[in-house]
Amino acid sequence: MTITQPDLSVFETLESEVRSYCRGWPTIFDRAQGSRMFDEDGHSYLDFFAGAGSLNYGHNNPVLKRALIDYLERDSIVHGLDMSTTAKRAFLESFQNIILRPRDLPYKVMFPGPTGTNAVESALKLARKVKGRESIVSFTNAFHGMSLGSLAVTGNAFKRAGAGIPLVHGTPMPFDHYLDGKTPDFIWFERLLEDQGSGLNQPAAVIVETVQGEGGINVARAEWLRKLAEVCERWDMLLIVDDIQMGCGRTGAFFSFEEAGITPDIVTVSKSISGYGLPMALTLFKPELDVWEPGEHNGTFRGNNAAFVTAAAALETYWSDGPAMEKQTRARGEQVEEAFAAIADENPGAIKEYRGRGLVWGMEFIDKARASAIAKRAFELGLLIETSGPEGEVVKLLPALTITADELDEGLRTLARAVRETA
Repeated sequence: MTITQPDLSVFETLESEVRSYCRGWPTIFDRAQGSRMFDEDGHSYLDFFAGAGSLNYGHNNPVLKRALIDYLERDSIVHGLDMSTTAKRAFLESFQNIILRPRDLPYKVMFPGPTGTNAVESALKLARKVKGRESIVSFTNAFHGMSLGSLAVTGNAFKRAGAGIPLVHGTPMPFDHYLDGKTPDFIWFERLLEDQGSGLNQPAAVIVETVQGEGGINVARAEWLRKLAEVCERWDMLLIVDDIQMGCGRTGAFFSFEEAGITPDIVTVSKSISGYGLPMALTLFKPELDVWEPGEHNGTFRGNNAAFVTAAAALETYWSDGPAMEKQTRARGEQVEEAFAAIADENPGAIKEYRGRGLVWGMEFIDKARASAIAKRAFELGLLIETSGPEGEVVKLLPALTITADELDEGLRTLARAVRETA
């Protein structure tokens, strides 16, 4: 694909240096539909990024778009703070009937603000309020957001350094596989908890991702998650699962923790909960934890009614017919795994490991710089992928759950070519 150099001058002169994705994809995007994006010159790109996981049902999904247009054309409520509205009622009823009740999940629903880090901040605040303690345990290579509380439980040194102040009251522990299976699970964690001289204050909660997306697609075993839940119960700590990127069907089931058979005390959800890329976040928690005073945690944009409309439409369309979406996601995941195995066979000595669940996959390269080179070449070939991991050493695939088998195959073949051409 031949790409003419677009005029990026207004972005380069006026927009902050903090911009990132646009540096790896130096074009000006104009339209998108399904799993394809188009720049203003008409070039097509197959999207294996999906808005960092916020577009699980693809760009401009026609069913969700129709629901949104119909709602807006009625002059319905768009901005509603935490007022009761017809759109919020419809979402809550759909979420309860389609998601919570069939899974026997007792959660109360909180709308903390429009983004994932808002959900994490409210979860941490609630855990501390309930337990009357400050300390939160997180895990190596975790990512939970860019605001100060979320950064305090995030592992990445580069992102933490941006805070500009000490990040306190967070203690990291080894994630699953971090010690290569040489140490029994949680032996260090529990030793610190039982030792009065360890210096670890009794934590209020533990926060964990079942699959660490930004951390490098590190997949926790179901048995590890079950053991973590047991440790939390034994030591009177709340278990918070951050399902912001891995929820809404990304790993197969609607919630990524379902496979492990655990019921976290608190769950954070965002990204694809609106289904359309509209800002929306939820903090879910067991009823006995609902100790908030009215207005104790609020936000101007927690009532995005347009997002409630598309969220309800997504649930009704993709999750009301039982396991169909989950089965399709697992089948697409097997397709990715087979392709990754073939790429690894074709490039002996280059790939350290590939791993994933559902439709989130990562391929880790021994030469850490190789992943960025592959992402750059993939863009030139018309494929959007990103990298993850502490040093950007992992090529990360995050396609829409609605991607067709043929589109997925096309993208995987393009990826294989990018790997070959960067050797």
